[in-house]
Amino acid sequence: MASRSAKRIFWVAVFAVAFAIVEAAVVVYLRAIYYPRGFIFPLSLMDWRHVGVETAREGATMVMLACVGILAGQSRWQRTGFFLIGFAVWDIFYYLWLKIFLDWPASFLDWDVLFLIPVPWISPVLAPTLISVVLLLAGIAIVLHEGRHPPFRLHWYEAIATVAATVMILYTFMADTASTLHGALPEPYNYSLFSAGMAAYGIVLVRLLMRLSMTGRSDG
Repeated sequence: MASRSAKRIFWVAVFAVAFAIVEAAVVVYLRAIYYPRGFIFPLSLMDWRHVGVETAREGATMVMLACVGILAGQSRWQRTGFFLIGFAVWDIFYYLWLKIFLDWPASFLDWDVLFLIPVPWISPVLAPTLISVVLLLAGIAIVLHEGRHPPFRLHWYEAIATVAATVMILYTFMADTASTLHGALPEPYNYSLFSAGMAAYGIVLVRLLMRLSMTGRSDG
C-alpha cells in the first residue's frame, strides 16, 4: 500500500511540475504585454476581457488539480491529500519556473498577485511558498495514512484550528484589494496575522505527522 501511494505521489508531482510550466508560460506572455519593463507595483490594470479570461483560467486550474486528486485517491481523505500535494508542488514550481524564465522574483519578499477569485489576492512570494510547503507535507501525511489503523481523521479542534488559520491568512491576502484595483502601492503586509495562521497550521501538521509515525510503528 505504501509503495503504491508513493508511486501515485510521484506521478501527481510530475503532473504538477509540468502544469506549472504551462501556468508560468502564460504569465510570461502577460507580463510581456502589461509589464515590458518588469513586473512591479502599483499594478497596471488589465483589460477587462483579459481579466475574464484569467479568472476562467484560474478556475480551470483548480478544477484540473481537483480532478487529479480525485483520480489518484481511493477515499475522500486520500483524494484531499493528493489535491494538496498537486496544488503545493504546482505552486512551488510555478515560482521556480518564473525564476528560470524571467529571473523573477528577485527575493521571497517581492509582491505578487496570487489569485483573482473573488477579488485579487496579493502578498509577498514568501507567504504562498511557505503555505505550499505545509500543504505538501500535510498532503503526504494524509495519503500515506491510507490503509493504516486507526484510519485517518481530523479531530474537531484540529479542524477549527485549520479553518481559523485559513481565514486569517486569506484576510492578509485580500485586506488590501482596494489598493490593487486603484493602482496604488500595497500597504505593509500583515506578517503578524500571517505568522499566527502559519503557527496554527504548523501545530496541526505536527499532530498529523506524529499520528502517521505512531500508526507506522503499530503496523510494523
